[in-house]
Amino acid sequence: MPARQRRVAELINVDKLVISKMTPRDLDEVLEIERQSYPTPWSRNAFHSELTANLYAHYFTARIDGMLVGYFGMWVFFDEAHITNIAVNPKFRRQGIGEQMLRFAFRKARELGATKMTLEVRFSNYGAQNLYRKLGFQDRGIRKGYYSDTNEDAIIMWKDDLSPDSPQEDEVKWMM
Repeated sequence: MPARQRRVAELINVDKLVISKMTPRDLDEVLEIERQSYPTPWSRNAFHSELTANLYAHYFTARIDGMLVGYFGMWVFFDEAHITNIAVNPKFRRQGIGEQMLRFAFRKARELGATKMTLEVRFSNYGAQNLYRKLGFQDRGIRKGYYSDTNEDAIIMWKDDLSPDSPQEDEVKWMM
């Protein structure tokens, strides 16, 4: 099948996106997307520790018709939230899943008392940078050599106001 036809065949209905709290049972699927998404993926132990031992950690999965299509994690402490990781299955990127997960993260962070959010992104990851800027993040600095696998710099981005941007933010279905 030509690449264009394969891409069309893998389009999904983002309206069916369901976000729920990540559990250790989700880790096999999460780790598969993690391996496909990052040159140096997190280990099972790293995720397990975040889920079971870090009181500041909040991790979520995104599913459509029961299939894991993405996940993200954040730490929330005082009035700040920090996105630790976010990934979408490569087959389903550029369909709005990442945006919906971030909008959900904004809402959840607000519920937990955060008023602002930060993250780091690879200097070469233009797609992610564009999404973050679209959602109100601004470049605030550089972490030199942040990514140890390639020694690549990270851009530090902040969103200073987690107020709802639009009614869409509250339309994502989620289960707790």
